[in-house]
Amino acid sequence: MESGAGKHWTDEEVKALLSVWSEKNIRKQLHGTRRNKGIFIYIAKRLQELGVCRDWKQCRAKYKNLKYEFRTVKYAHNSGDATKTMKFFHDLDAILQYEPVTQLTVDENGRCSATERQLNISTITENTEGKN
Repeated sequence: MESGAGKHWTDEEVKALLSVWSEKNIRKQLHGTRRNKGIFIYIAKRLQELGVCRDWKQCRAKYKNLKYEFRTVKYAHNSGDATKTMKFFHDLDAILQYEPVTQLTVDENGRCSATERQLNISTITENTEGKN
């Protein structure tokens, strides 16, 4: 299989990336981690086992692009524009809803504080825990 920085990801390759990304331990490691080269090296190895020949930089770039596109579409939907769409939106929604959401609160003295809360949805957990 041909690989290279300019080669577009096929739907099958994206599906493989999403299946690895949806695993609980991968989601946990990716959340809040800035230095994540090691995680993407691992993801690239896992993809290779699934027949997808991509290096860690390509995996990281695709991860970032998918996440950015998802958030753009999600924001549009939340703003009332249901016309904006993307492939794999529902898959990404299921994966990304596990990320803790930072919630700002203001106390009685007017000070802001950030708290994280975990969204609780069980469908992905049931689907991916058997894979781990």
